[in-house]
Amino acid sequence: IPKEIDTTLNILNNKYKNRITVNKNYAQDTPKIEAYGGQLNQVFMNILDNAQDAMGESGTLTINVNKQKENVKIEFIDTGKGIPAENLTKVFDPFFTTKPVGKGTGLGMSISYRVIKDHNGTIEVESEVGKGTKFTIVLPINHQTKEELLVDNNNGAKENGTEV
Repeated sequence: IPKEIDTTLNILNNKYKNRITVNKNYAQDTPKIEAYGGQLNQVFMNILDNAQDAMGESGTLTINVNKQKENVKIEFIDTGKGIPAENLTKVFDPFFTTKPVGKGTGLGMSISYRVIKDHNGTIEVESEVGKGTKFTIVLPINHQTKEELLVDNNNGAKENGTEV
């Protein structure tokens, strides 16, 4: 998981550099999990891109990754503008966005929610206007057999998840 997050941070480096401080707290005992790395990268991309957008000219992003019983817990905590309480229940709804017209489709967090659920995990959001937002993802370390993790890739073919 830390490697996948770092890959996503590298992709977003131009948006983060010189304005956002990133604090990474990756537990040394974080195990690999069986998952679709590309799908998780998309989740991380959506969260991290939204975070940098919410922080404007400057801010701090803290990423915590650790083992929690039979799970891996990932937290993304930003010091952005925050999400109003009335919008928190809509964050994962398709086509919901707080961005101006033309800036966001409102699909990123909806897709992220589905990906995490497909991995038998949970994703939750907490936020306070003027203080920032925290997304917490919990993914099981061993949640399925390889046979159960086969998915249709839209071409009728099946592919396996890999350890990330």
